[in-house]
Amino acid sequence: MTVVPRLTFHGAAGGVTGSCHRLETAGGTVLLDCGMFQGSKTEKELNYRPFPFSVGDVDAVVLSHAHIDHSGLLPKLVRDGYSGPIYATGATFELCSVMLPDSAHIQEYEVEQLNRRNRRRQRRDAVEPIYTGADAQATLALFHPYAYGHWFQVLPGLRARFWNAGHLLGSASVELEIAEPPMKLLFSGDIGPDYKLMHPDPEGPSGIDYLICESTYGDTDREDATPAHRRGQLRAEVKAAMHPDGALLIPSFAVERAQELISDLCQLMAEGALPEIPIYVDSPLAAAATRVFARHARELEGGEVLLKGLAARNLHMTETVEQSKALDRVRGFHIVIAASGMCEAGRIRHRLKNWLWRDEGTVLLVGYQATGTLGRILQDGAPSVRIQGEEFSVRARIRSIDLYSGHADGPELASWVEKRLPLAHDIFLVHGEREAIDGMADRLSGLIEADHVLKPGLDESFELTPAGAVRLAGEAPPRLPREEVGRLDWHNDVTRLLLDISDQLAAETDEKSRNVVIRRLRRALAGDENGR
Repeated sequence: MTVVPRLTFHGAAGGVTGSCHRLETAGGTVLLDCGMFQGSKTEKELNYRPFPFSVGDVDAVVLSHAHIDHSGLLPKLVRDGYSGPIYATGATFELCSVMLPDSAHIQEYEVEQLNRRNRRRQRRDAVEPIYTGADAQATLALFHPYAYGHWFQVLPGLRARFWNAGHLLGSASVELEIAEPPMKLLFSGDIGPDYKLMHPDPEGPSGIDYLICESTYGDTDREDATPAHRRGQLRAEVKAAMHPDGALLIPSFAVERAQELISDLCQLMAEGALPEIPIYVDSPLAAAATRVFARHARELEGGEVLLKGLAARNLHMTETVEQSKALDRVRGFHIVIAASGMCEAGRIRHRLKNWLWRDEGTVLLVGYQATGTLGRILQDGAPSVRIQGEEFSVRARIRSIDLYSGHADGPELASWVEKRLPLAHDIFLVHGEREAIDGMADRLSGLIEADHVLKPGLDESFELTPAGAVRLAGEAPPRLPREEVGRLDWHNDVTRLLLDISDQLAAETDEKSRNVVIRRLRRALAGDENGR
């Protein structure tokens, strides 16, 4: 009897993180990505909860690329008993070899710090990390690298091949061919923009049955993104940030974004468009990833520019904790590139704690900032923020450049989809917040009929029939309702409330008026809605 394939979306459904799609076929079950959730605490808590499927039923994993929101829960999968193959490109394996152990280290460190704070506050039981360094190493032993364009057998009756997605070193779109019933699927992964530094334009097959397509910037028409314009904007931001006693902080993904910034900054300085400014890359992961990029420089467009940048005398890598702490004592204007790109973890938080409250500082955001992240809160103009339980006024300049994104914008995505046509059945729009997915759906008008453009919710399943996708009634409720994905949550509201209270008390002129505010708050908490 023919088994109808079933596709379930366990992440990046209505949001941009946690990419994980489960495909069940007659030959077994495969996961397309197994990524970590980022953003609001409500979403990040999903990383600690059990997978919404039986790990023992998973026979294989196909990984589109190394970014943590696509690969970051693989060690958890292994910790929970998975021991099958993980298929990826060779470069993706090399990057995961530095990224997954680094992710484990960050989790172990931050859980240790959290447990220490909770013990001081006499709060709740100890928290365990999602996985450890040993789990990450066990995961790397399961990788099976394949080159672009070569078919490989994933399961009985299911084969796959990788196409260059132009998003990241080693990134791929995944073509899947099911033998029974005969069917072709394409998972876009993350699609790079036309002018992506170091990468060619994204590729892919045409004439498929079902397409799973990212939509991160589906509602965005990016301005002129040529290399000259990108470097011109970067130059302008650096010059505007220059202060004799200041610093320019650039929160950056450690993998690829940091290397792009090194290339552009060092080229601008070599050409005399900027003076020779000290550049500190404050990320052990970025340093390790840079070595991977250097090994692959000949495969990258403009790789020679990166190699010249890496040899610049004003470029410094701060790998040890002591070297990182020493940055707080640097005098004179300097640039710090530090992970993470959304300011959610890593050394950038320490740099922000040192500079956010100072007029001489500038923070330049150069990538997508997911809803609920500290980066997005800063981008949206918050006057004050909380970092690791401490409150900081935001007096530094907060600036953004959207030309370093690794994602295609709306017109580029629509063009990429058009090249994949004809599409026999349906397109699933994933990896985008609601507005982006709706914008992407509008762009496809005239290319694909509206009833064939599907917007799956978290943990939602579809049967992939020879006549089109059929939405299935949920066997279990989704882990989060659709309206809570990709949105601020109550944790964000509480943080904003605490900051507003602090601002209000600071605005009062004497102790008596501050006591009035406190009494009103206490009465409101006691149930008096008027706070009298």
